[in-house]
Amino acid sequence: MHIEPHILIVDDDLQIRKLLGRYLAEQGFRVTLASDKRTLEAALESNDIKLVVLDVMLPDGSGLEICRDMRTQNSLIPIILLTALKEDVDRIIGLEIGADDYLGKPFNPRELAARIRAVLRRQNDAGQIAHSPQEYRFEGFRLQPGLRRVVNSSGGQLDLTSAEFDLLHALVARSGRMLSREYLLDATSRGDGDVFDRSVDVLLSRIRRKLGDIEFQLIKTVRNGGYVFTANVEKVGAGE
Repeated sequence: MHIEPHILIVDDDLQIRKLLGRYLAEQGFRVTLASDKRTLEAALESNDIKLVVLDVMLPDGSGLEICRDMRTQNSLIPIILLTALKEDVDRIIGLEIGADDYLGKPFNPRELAARIRAVLRRQNDAGQIAHSPQEYRFEGFRLQPGLRRVVNSSGGQLDLTSAEFDLLHALVARSGRMLSREYLLDATSRGDGDVFDRSVDVLLSRIRRKLGDIEFQLIKTVRNGGYVFTANVEKVGAGE
């Protein structure tokens, strides 16, 4: 039996909650509404939430802090931030602390639904690609598309967000080739009107840190060009 994705909407504005809840329900999603941090935490404990739509300004806490706390607690539930903040730096902070996407207010509910589907698709469709290798091996790491995870030489799993995994996967699968920002934006389903190029830089900075690529030896920046994954990559399994 098909189970619709369960979406948690967290916003202290009652009218926005009702509007988004009604629209997303009409689009086939299961929806739970929360007005603050306390009700968000209760909803996460009692429901199988697949994605959180989170306003950054809540009466009892910052959405940015909530996002950071969830990632610190190793929660991999995708998060889309809703923000009235216009500065790039605020959006960059959201990406740096582990948000999967963001949407500036005011916005069309239809766009939010499209972004929700894109984020969920990034989580679910990689393992369905028939000719994808079972894993890519490089520098002691193993990237496993079907399981959407990266394992280090000690067997530990890297804590990557959905967008980080997709970006790294795109680079590793095409090692030795220069990939443009536009290509990488499309690879992370961010190639739409509200995106800014620096989001790729932010994601790559986080990926480099998690890989321990402090000296930019694995991922090279090509001036006025794009990025190249330079490590030797071994493809194992289907599609070799």
